[in-house]
Amino acid sequence: MRLLVVEDDPAIGEPLQTGLEREGFEVDLVTTGEAALAAAPADLVLLDLGLPDVDGGVVCRKLRERSNVPIIVVSARGDEIDRVSLLELGADDYVVKPFGFRELTARVRAVLRRTGAGAAEPPQATVEVSGLVVDRRSYSVTIDGEGVDLTPKEFELLAYLAQDAGTVHTRESIIGAVWDENWWGSTKTLDVHIASLRKKIGPDRIETVRGVGFLMPTAPEGL
Repeated sequence: MRLLVVEDDPAIGEPLQTGLEREGFEVDLVTTGEAALAAAPADLVLLDLGLPDVDGGVVCRKLRERSNVPIIVVSARGDEIDRVSLLELGADDYVVKPFGFRELTARVRAVLRRTGAGAAEPPQATVEVSGLVVDRRSYSVTIDGEGVDLTPKEFELLAYLAQDAGTVHTRESIIGAVWDENWWGSTKTLDVHIASLRKKIGPDRIETVRGVGFLMPTAPEGL
């Protein structure tokens, strides 16, 4: 996956490029709006609004006019930005400076998943794990043939964990995938949803990996 980072401050851009490369991305770093518009195609653009030559909003609009590349706006002007203006600019998400690197990485991955950019294949329509069946087509969950009543967010959380059963997911990656850019509150909401799911599907079907996150075991104990 190739990312284009448009950032004129080397104290931000260079460490960001290094960090994203460590996360497995190919990263092109440019420092001006003109360079951004002349850059090679990318799978996602991280665009600073405060550029020295061309306003970042103009760059965003021009990028959107010629492609559907996902764009995450990065700005220190959080009080001047709202979602309506971002939609008008053509951005898919925004992050306000200063930001945490893990938060930004989670948002990048969430936008890539949501837009399907670079995706090898879509999620499976139906997933089964030890008698638990998650059906994305009918938005339903059954355990040994019995239906389970879940809220929309509980379903999305369960589907995300079931899709990669046996894999540990960090709290940040779960928040990024299930709540993405719409969530600005405490990550404690994840714990609340996990607790609710355990009551409905059984405590052994979601394991806590202390200090990391959660996983759905492929063969839960006691089942």
